[in-house]
Amino acid sequence: MSAIDPGCTVARYLALRLAELGITHLFGVPGNHLGPFLTTLRAEGDIEWVGTPTEGGAGQAADAYARIHGIGAAAVTYSVGAFNLLNACGGAYVEQVPLVAVNASPPYEQWQNYRAVGLLTSHMSPRPESNLDVYRQVTVDAQVISNPGLAPGQIDAALTACLSERRPVYLEVMEDLWDEPCPGPEAPIVPRERPFSARNQPMLDHAVQAVLGLVEEHPGPDGRPRPIVWAGEEIDRFGLGGQLTDLVEATGVPFCTTVGAKAVVDEDLQQFHGVYNGGASHPDVHAVFKDWATCRIGLGAWSTSKNLGGEQCVGGDWVMAAHGGISVGTSYFPDVQLTWLLPALQDALVKTYGSGGLAADYYAESYAHHGPRGDRPAALEHHRASLRAAGSAAPHGAGRRLTYDAVFDRVNHFLNHETREDWTVVSDAAFSLIGSMNLSLPAGGFLSQVSWLSIGWSVGAATGAALAPERGAARPMVFVGDGAFQETCQEISTHTRHGLRSVVFVMDNGHFYGVEQMLVHPRYYADEDATEADFYNVLHPWHYDRLADVFAGKHTPAHGVTVAHTAELDDLLDRLTDPSDPLNAGPLLVRVHLHRHDYPRAMAYKVPTKKEQQHG
Repeated sequence: MSAIDPGCTVARYLALRLAELGITHLFGVPGNHLGPFLTTLRAEGDIEWVGTPTEGGAGQAADAYARIHGIGAAAVTYSVGAFNLLNACGGAYVEQVPLVAVNASPPYEQWQNYRAVGLLTSHMSPRPESNLDVYRQVTVDAQVISNPGLAPGQIDAALTACLSERRPVYLEVMEDLWDEPCPGPEAPIVPRERPFSARNQPMLDHAVQAVLGLVEEHPGPDGRPRPIVWAGEEIDRFGLGGQLTDLVEATGVPFCTTVGAKAVVDEDLQQFHGVYNGGASHPDVHAVFKDWATCRIGLGAWSTSKNLGGEQCVGGDWVMAAHGGISVGTSYFPDVQLTWLLPALQDALVKTYGSGGLAADYYAESYAHHGPRGDRPAALEHHRASLRAAGSAAPHGAGRRLTYDAVFDRVNHFLNHETREDWTVVSDAAFSLIGSMNLSLPAGGFLSQVSWLSIGWSVGAATGAALAPERGAARPMVFVGDGAFQETCQEISTHTRHGLRSVVFVMDNGHFYGVEQMLVHPRYYADEDATEADFYNVLHPWHYDRLADVFAGKHTPAHGVTVAHTAELDDLLDRLTDPSDPLNAGPLLVRVHLHRHDYPRAMAYKVPTKKEQQHG
């Protein structure tokens, strides 16, 4: 390492390294311990500080930014700020999102005072490693920087781990170290990918042969193989969308995605059939994935309860390639990385079945009820056409009350036929996620947190989505439940302050945690005359649309509206296509007034029928 450079400080070193990684915005809540770093950050000029009302909102923004850009960062102050950021960091850890958590701690001299005489100052804990210990549970590297000479090595190690492992890292920096001199940056920060060596080749070959064997062992009624690919989150996290596209186009094999990998590639691809989410899947998708296909090949898909939609396990006719290995039926092949597997599998399938040899025949008579077979699958074409055409006012009636399905059908038509702008759909957990999963979107047009499922994530995440350079021209469209919105509503302040033209649909189903009621007592939804929900699921009612007036300023407009009928939603969407309409000048809060007994049709599998209730 080079000698100490008087022109470089710990603060400048970290700022230079973050800028080197292409980070353009740092999200957070300041404190006196963080102040010197933020002053240096502004002086360098490469990264904009985005102060948010809450540390959780900063973490959500950094999370979404990282999902799009490849790495994001949030900065907070010790203990009171760091523990608030912990939830977002935990979500990024579970969902493999590269996030840098910077925690500015009390000065080194104060820690010396504590050790000598037990003097505690603001935010300090009697356990000096309390912050470090908790972050070790949700990061792949956690460092406390107390020596400026060692700072460059510690920062570089953490950032390298963040890129390589695609998970969060933690840097705790003592306040009086920010302005201390240290060696300047040397070699660039690059990910250290797991190398492919001669030892890996036999394991990869065996895994590919096992997949081919599984495909052969499960033919359809006509004797031909009927595999279907289930593309998952790691396709997105590892940037493998191009390899996935190459595989399905070369082989013709149909594919679905998980909810979390929705729109990881363009959903107009001929082989794409929709989002498979167990019992919550669209009926066409479920029929092809579970009934037509004779084996399922999961590529980067996680077997989580959300992805499996009510199913408890995968079967012996499944392949699951994720987390650095691949299960083929009951066999497991460790250390087979997804980035190696996709091209090897593509070559093997093309060699065995020919180019396009696995093109689907699920549009044959048993699955096509909508006319003769054409050049593309008839049932699939009908399904796509129905999705894109859905939502015109006629099917629902202009004066009818809105439902979850009516909203998402209508918005789908808007996104595919009416708007000329690019949009990034950011979906929260629960009914919002289930309702939005069948929207038809371009590659990169969808963000959600599908495993951690921290309600309210979407509102803060929309900030990061809007500021990520790769999607900066796209407007965020948020779908969030009323209970989830109450967790993070103040992040609309950030949207307003930065002039983000977000559209936030607050799905207000009568001030009520709808999905919690569905999970605990779904019988409530089977009886439309039931008036009493579980008391703990009832929320205090808010006038959500009026919050726009709270956050708006003279030069920072924000607007709020309420829609309860299809005609009102139609009028609103028409206004969104008019650049001169004041509603498009800043964030727009849309309170969508729904009936408490309403739920997305995809959740119907959870609601007992009258017959089931009689025998329950």
